[in-house]
Amino acid sequence: MHYFLILIAFITFSGNAQHSLRDVLDKYNDESIPYIHVSELAKLDKSKVILVDAREKEEFNISHLKNAFYSGYNDFDPRFLKQNRISKDRKIIVYCSLGVRSEDIAKKIRKLGYTEVYNLYGGIFEWKNKGFPVFDTEGKTTEKVHAFSKEWGIYLKKGQKVYE
Repeated sequence: MHYFLILIAFITFSGNAQHSLRDVLDKYNDESIPYIHVSELAKLDKSKVILVDAREKEEFNISHLKNAFYSGYNDFDPRFLKQNRISKDRKIIVYCSLGVRSEDIAKKIRKLGYTEVYNLYGGIFEWKNKGFPVFDTEGKTTEKVHAFSKEWGIYLKKGQKVYE
């Protein structure tokens, strides 16, 4: 009976265990695109980098990093790169909620011939968790961040979670 209770407790707690961000990224990413961490991005001259938001339009409209280009994920459209005359050697940092979808989009951008492409480790969630601002469609700072899903939303520790 004792072993049975231990087994039930183990199954219950292991099934509900929150995985670390690192665990999630290790599970879904192959790291063929190098990560850039939030602390590194914060130190960069933003006029020298291109920020690409790989989330869906409704997520982008809630909030995004300042001056980020919207690329979409399901309907990724790389035309913004050509339309804005972004050179192939320009540093491009792609982000999403956590860094999973952004790796996929970063791979597509790299296949187009861009050489300096990075994935933001922890995405907009980590950016907000570290206290950096996000902006709405009017260019105003906001506390709102689209949390994508209840499953992923657990990784957003600061700001106001939006699920619409």
